[in-house]
Amino acid sequence: MDQPLVFLEAAGPIGTLTLNHAAKRNALSRAMLQGLRDALRRLEGDRAVRVVVLRAEGPVFSAGHDLRELADAGPEEAASLFALCTEVMLGLQRLPQPVIAQVHGLATAAGCQLVASCDLVIAAEEASFATPGVKIGLFCTTPGVALVRAMMPKKAMEMLLTGTPLTAHEAERAGLVNRVVPLDRLAEEVFQLATKISESSARVIALGKRAFYQQLTLSATNAYEVAQPIMVGNSQARDAREGMSAFLEKRPPVWEN
Repeated sequence: MDQPLVFLEAAGPIGTLTLNHAAKRNALSRAMLQGLRDALRRLEGDRAVRVVVLRAEGPVFSAGHDLRELADAGPEEAASLFALCTEVMLGLQRLPQPVIAQVHGLATAAGCQLVASCDLVIAAEEASFATPGVKIGLFCTTPGVALVRAMMPKKAMEMLLTGTPLTAHEAERAGLVNRVVPLDRLAEEVFQLATKISESSARVIALGKRAFYQQLTLSATNAYEVAQPIMVGNSQARDAREGMSAFLEKRPPVWEN
């Protein structure tokens, strides 16, 4: 195809990552995953971009792995493909900028994993989410890692065991989706959320995002051991000092970056 499988655009503080292979239902082929990995690497060093939106072209958000590619893969090739996929999923959470998934249609298998790996999710009423690998003898084990950390474990297990899709509203109730909106308002809702986040200190947002995932799976005691020194350091940082002073002086803060 003439256009890239993944393209990155920036408009002010908001970067947009677009899956751009509608003819293949935005399948996460090796080439698509490499495009995502490369875009995330570029974003990591781009201080002008403060929030990232992940969206897709065509009627399907993403149909997951390219099954033809998987069916033809030997053990080494399959291992490298799943390693690349894991690198992309973890890369979304390691990115300093928050990532908002803008889901307009079906997100299935690794496509559902991609959504669950984002920090926030806004879905259109027409969107749906599924992990149907069990139906073809390929249990969605790696998508389950992201799912169980993003939603109610029992509901995640039901998705994995049955392959039955969740509607957007069911996904919202299960914790996978932050909010559901009409399709014609989806882009605007995402833009408003991204704009609101971009108004805060990028350094503080990056620090907070990193700390959130560091403590997510720890016990409360161990989580506080991680969070407390981060909070102390944050309280002494320039932007925190500026933010507190601005609040007390009843003026807008001026962030460092």
